[in-house]
Amino acid sequence: MTVPLPPLPPAADDAYRPGGSSVDDLVDREHRQLLGLADQVTDPDLAAERRREVVDVLTAAVSRHLSAEEQYLFPAARAAVPDSAELVDREIEGDAALLTALKGLSGPDDPALAEVADRVRRHVARVAALVAPLREVATDAELIRLGNRWQIAEEAAPTRPHPGTPATPPWNKIVEPAVGVVDKLRDAVTGRRTQLADLERQPKA
Repeated sequence: MTVPLPPLPPAADDAYRPGGSSVDDLVDREHRQLLGLADQVTDPDLAAERRREVVDVLTAAVSRHLSAEEQYLFPAARAAVPDSAELVDREIEGDAALLTALKGLSGPDDPALAEVADRVRRHVARVAALVAPLREVATDAELIRLGNRWQIAEEAAPTRPHPGTPATPPWNKIVEPAVGVVDKLRDAVTGRRTQLADLERQPKA
């Protein structure tokens, strides 16, 4: 069974391998980044202002990550690994709960940050159980093509939690980029930090 993706353009070489990162590599890298951010926001020695910045980046990173997962990884896993359908359904529910928890945070000292961090860690463990069987049945080219679509989806994804938006195609592929435009405008106006690299940026004098 192949992963459902738009057909590739004709190629003379049947061993054609598209350029880009494999979706499993992207998921693994982002999961490690999310775990690092989860550890930071629950560090009792972190200053309140710094924690606020890390919470902003964690919120944006989770929002982008879940959007890409729901647009491409989950449909691919459901189609290529039929036994994963129940796990995908549970993870979509878990995603909504994580976004709701993020949206409900009142500030950098909110005790619910510990719950958010725990939900992030559980998410990483559950999705790893989805990626492993997909890796077994998908070709390298399919995994790379999924990775390319993942990255495109993240570029257009929301940077704030919107648990009420559609979580399955086709509607999430339409709604999420539109919501993402509004989020990015708000981020630009407020100077909100949304990328890991932003945490290295010095505050304005």
